Amino acid sequence: MEPRSGDEPRPASRPPHPAQPAFPPLLPADLVRPVKRAIVGRVVALFNDRAKGERPVVRRPDGLFGPQAVAWRVHGDVASMMVGGIAGLLLQMLHPGVLAGVWDHSNFRADMHGRLRRTARFIALTTYGGRAEAEAAIARVRSIHSQVQGVLPDGRPYTADDPALLAWVHVTEASSFLDAWIRYAEPRMSAADQDRYFAEMAQVAAALGADPVPHTRSAAQRLMITMRRQLVCDARTREVARLVLGQPGGRRVAEPVQALTMQAAIDLLPAWAQRMHGLHTPLLGRPLIRAGTLGVAQTVRWAFG
Repeated sequence: MEPRSGDEPRPASRPPHPAQPAFPPLLPADLVRPVKRAIVGRVVALFNDRAKGERPVVRRPDGLFGPQAVAWRVHGDVASMMVGGIAGLLLQMLHPGVLAGVWDHSNFRADMHGRLRRTARFIALTTYGGRAEAEAAIARVRSIHSQVQGVLPDGRPYTADDPALLAWVHVTEASSFLDAWIRYAEPRMSAADQDRYFAEMAQVAAALGADPVPHTRSAAQRLMITMRRQLVCDARTREVARLVLGQPGGRRVAEPVQALTMQAAIDLLPAWAQRMHGLHTPLLGRPLIRAGTLGVAQTVRWAFG
């Protein structure tokens, strides 16, 4: 999700859709570079808080994974990561314990963009940063989690460092990122690479204190099925979902892309999760949503290429 720093950061480590030609906007040559710069600048600003001096995370080979990792190519694709990230949030908030931590201990109502940006930066640091950077990011999150606790509306206590809650956050996030990558970047991704992705992400989940942690695609699917009985959609869930899906695009020109991203995220959700949220993607609208999102993804890849 975090483009690498440098003059021409790249969102993916290898071209997706190898059977398709590169996406070539029909622009005169002298307009191509300014257009690319504008797109890159917008993406970099979206994921880095310039007021805090943040810059894109530099890709280093001495991190938790390294350049050959599946996570390097999955997490480098901006458009699919945005779609997967929103879908993951919509799944996560269906768990009352996860929702309560956000509801009681964050300023999400006033700073939803900031929360999403911090999540994206954590993913970038743990994926592409050096080992020391990744471990420091994990330690910061664990420190924050240790201070988050409270009582659910039904009277049960909760803590953000509960291994089961962390497991739900992990499995929904990883599954959503991977599903979005497969849909919009690598539809023929092998089962072996999908398993490798979960095995890689298990390192971060275990370091955060999650348990159980799936190491394969099938194990992730089983964990989600097991935890479904704990999920709830109530008034608080719907309010947070409304705020997530209603995020403004920042600039008027970006609003259609933002709306398309949100629709693509809803479309990515499992059918049972769409029903719980009361969200629906019309059958006839799916091809348009997917084609439009693919077009955005190809344009961003072109800009970073």
